[in-house]
Amino acid sequence: MHRRRRTALLLSAAIVAAAPLLTACGNDAHPGAAAVVGGQRITVSQLENRVDEVRAAQRAAVPDEAQYQQAIARTGSLTRDTLHGMVLDRVLQHAARDAGVTVTPREVQRMRSGLEEQAGGAKELKAAWLQQYGVPPQRLDENLRLQLEAQKLAESLGTDTSRPEFWRALSEAGKDLGVDLNPRYGTWDAEKSSRADARTPWVRDVTTTGTPQTA
Repeated sequence: MHRRRRTALLLSAAIVAAAPLLTACGNDAHPGAAAVVGGQRITVSQLENRVDEVRAAQRAAVPDEAQYQQAIARTGSLTRDTLHGMVLDRVLQHAARDAGVTVTPREVQRMRSGLEEQAGGAKELKAAWLQQYGVPPQRLDENLRLQLEAQKLAESLGTDTSRPEFWRALSEAGKDLGVDLNPRYGTWDAEKSSRADARTPWVRDVTTTGTPQTA
């Protein structure tokens, strides 16, 4: 049986489990930091550079000014979304290492080749990942590695990335690392364990069959 659809999981759909990974921090404690993960800073400059990569890719993809402004409007929370993705990427890597999960370049290339075939070519895949997930072309392999790490981690836990067991593993990894988020880039409702201000596309369940789709 051929599966002709790829499912996409947005972090917002499972944020109740993932939210405890992050706590607020002030600029006085970590000047110049957008976040601190495991004692390592994600600087404001690093964050801005990542956002600029997406904006530059959007501009190249839609040279018409009106269409470009529409693309910006659709991704108005890009800075906060990007930061949360950068933080959770590090948390996932930590969880994957603890579980003995590794991803090889060959595995990434295999996934990319399969996705390119389904999308209709390399150019079409890059456009789809930019439009749907805010991933610029130069970050595509990095993002696919992230997806494979997430899938393999879930498999090692006997579950999938939509299940509480997966998110609990990330929560434990976040606690182990220690994660501070600069409130300038978002707030969290500690009582509800949910993000209060934005949706963050992050991890997707992907297979090498089907066509890119949003959740």
